[in-house]
Amino acid sequence: MSKIAEVIKYEGDNSTFIWKHPSEDFNSLTQLIVHESQEAIFFMNGQALDTFGPGRHTLETQNIPKIGKLFRRATEETPFHCEVYFINKTVQMAVKWGTDSKVRFIEPTMGIPLEIGACGEMNLAVSDARKLLIKLVGTTNGIAWGDTGAGFTKSIQNSFRPLISTAVKTHLSSAIKSNNIDILEIDENLEMLSKVLKDKIVPGFEEYGLTIPEFYITNVALPEEDTNFRRMKELHTVALQTRMAQADALVKSANAEAEATVTAARRQIELERQTTETEVARREAERELIRAQAKAQASKIEGFAEAEIMAAKGYTQKDVMQAEVQKAFAEGIGNMGSGGGSVAGDVIGLGVGLAAAGNLGSQMGDLFKGSTNKPAETTSSTVNICAKCGAKLPDGAKFCLSCGEKVQDKIADGMIVCPSCGKTVVKGKFCPECGHKFVDKCPNCGKDVPAGAKFCLECGQKL
Repeated sequence: MSKIAEVIKYEGDNSTFIWKHPSEDFNSLTQLIVHESQEAIFFMNGQALDTFGPGRHTLETQNIPKIGKLFRRATEETPFHCEVYFINKTVQMAVKWGTDSKVRFIEPTMGIPLEIGACGEMNLAVSDARKLLIKLVGTTNGIAWGDTGAGFTKSIQNSFRPLISTAVKTHLSSAIKSNNIDILEIDENLEMLSKVLKDKIVPGFEEYGLTIPEFYITNVALPEEDTNFRRMKELHTVALQTRMAQADALVKSANAEAEATVTAARRQIELERQTTETEVARREAERELIRAQAKAQASKIEGFAEAEIMAAKGYTQKDVMQAEVQKAFAEGIGNMGSGGGSVAGDVIGLGVGLAAAGNLGSQMGDLFKGSTNKPAETTSSTVNICAKCGAKLPDGAKFCLSCGEKVQDKIADGMIVCPSCGKTVVKGKFCPECGHKFVDKCPNCGKDVPAGAKFCLECGQKL
């Protein structure tokens, strides 16, 4: 006689994918406990009726609608055959796999046949519990990856080994060739090869309600003892060394080109610097030239302006030069005889020098026309008075030897212009208009000299 109510649950080995609970033909009000990582399928009379998710379930009419009518007629015992299967929904990690024999691989470069093997791990999980239960488990007590005990008649490993081995043998070689992978560098491409093989293997597992979240090739066994393989490794080493030498040559060439580029850039910079300095110097020279031209132009304009002023005043540059000559002549007259020689000799020397320079006017030629021994007093009768400063002027002078004032028209004999009041008056010792004294005494010879004279006309003494 069965119990009125019992508890059905599974807390066994996590490596088991499907496990059948030993309790069968249980009554209504039986408690079914399903964990978070599990799923339960209720069988009745060999038919899968309902699936239960995580939680606590009471197997009664309201929870099993398909067998509600049958349970309503049941008393303490049921005439129906009932079973519960627990499915583990966790992902089984690091499930190992491997080929049962070597894989024939023809090395594409040299055409050398090689025998290689492959092995690895994968993660496996149940994707469709009903499909796995119906297609693979059947009426057995359950199924695991590699375990055939505990009433299990077969394992998933044994069931899918041919599928894995065939897929690896079929697609590993083609994947290596299609992706141009060097067999000696195959470890660098295991991730890509793993993805290729996973895409080929997963459909076979999904057909039975299983899925492969991750598939890994962890090792490709190479024929290290094969003579052909050893020869290929030697040739690969030579080729690698050749590529390294070529790469080194390229690096040196690149470095040389870079250095040449840097040198050329430095030369260009230096050339540009020198060009800049030359350009700066040239521009500075141009500026100096412009300044000089401007200065010359300004001087020319100033000369023109001065000439205009002279023209406005009624005299020319020639007149100015003549006045300067006469002034120098007067100063020479004043110094005559002071050096121990005769006054006449000094006059002759001065006249000859001025005549040779071509700077003495006709009045100087007339001055030297008589005897060289003529007394200096004879010149006093031909001297006029400057209207501005009162200085005595030689006969024919156009400018005053003291102040440079232009000499006006010749004053009548016996008349003089007073330098104080500017009136034209009769010659005498004093101006009859303002009383200005016209005559002074030379401290050297005692002769009378005109007021304002800088040298004595008799002895040349500087006053």
